[in-house]
Amino acid sequence: MDFRTLQYFSEVASELNFTRAAQKLGMSQPPLSNAIKSLEQDLGVQLFIRGKRHLQLTEAGSLLLHRTNQLLTLVDQTRNDLAHMESGLVGNISLGMVEGRAPYIASRWIAGFHEEYPMVRYQMWNGSSDDVLERLQRGLCDLALIAVPFDTEHFDSIMISRQPWIAIIPKDHPLAKREGSTVPLANVADYPVIVPRRASRIEAIRRWFSSIGREPDIICEMSNYIDAVALSEQNVGISIFPQTTYTPNQHVVCKMITDPAKIVEYALVWPKEQRKSPLVQEFINYVEDFLEEDRMHEDRFKVREEEFSVPEDAKIL
Repeated sequence: MDFRTLQYFSEVASELNFTRAAQKLGMSQPPLSNAIKSLEQDLGVQLFIRGKRHLQLTEAGSLLLHRTNQLLTLVDQTRNDLAHMESGLVGNISLGMVEGRAPYIASRWIAGFHEEYPMVRYQMWNGSSDDVLERLQRGLCDLALIAVPFDTEHFDSIMISRQPWIAIIPKDHPLAKREGSTVPLANVADYPVIVPRRASRIEAIRRWFSSIGREPDIICEMSNYIDAVALSEQNVGISIFPQTTYTPNQHVVCKMITDPAKIVEYALVWPKEQRKSPLVQEFINYVEDFLEEDRMHEDRFKVREEEFSVPEDAKIL
């Protein structure tokens, strides 16, 4: 089993047809079919169920396809790392980030870094903080922009920003019609809520409500804030998420939760034990300089939407 054979297998698994796969690979069908048969003999398993007109992956084939995609991704990353070690800062940076407005934060770094290193390309992936960390641990991305907490024993980090927790409320809801840009937690506790699907976060939210003698009526746990907003639009419940997830929407109203207010911290993280490429290290250095120079407040890097002023006594959730 070698990387070329795995590439052949991946293409056949994608097309489920030897003829089309061979055309995409720029080769004839017989050598491709023989390569797949040799792979099956080498592994001692059947990878495809061969029909008259199309193929079907076996359970073993599905597992191999999953592992093959991981291996080929790492091969590409390794080639890029080796290339820019020889020729300077060119190559790809793979950045995982929490869903929501994290891409807006990262876009400010990328815009400036691109001016200095125009040959660098970026691969960006979204998910929950736990999903992104798992991807980072498996070596499938170089850096991750996530919400605290995380395993500080195994990851280094740069603290990026602090954001308040907000309530995303249906526009016709009684709390949406109240004056002001804030809403006390006790008022939110009177209604069903939608919260991030992360065990540590749910427990922190329960403690937050407990501090005022209440228990949250969690009607739904969501990893995708867009889905949470959709539920709030339909008056399923009030979504409780960090402000960075909020994008203006005519069907909901956003208010900062107070009494007590809470904040979430965001961090750029990477594995401590993993050797960073020169390109990734330069990007980290750029982000550090970016934050020190407070470029976040320059006109070209401003977030256009209104942001809340976080109370000084707000604690981390």
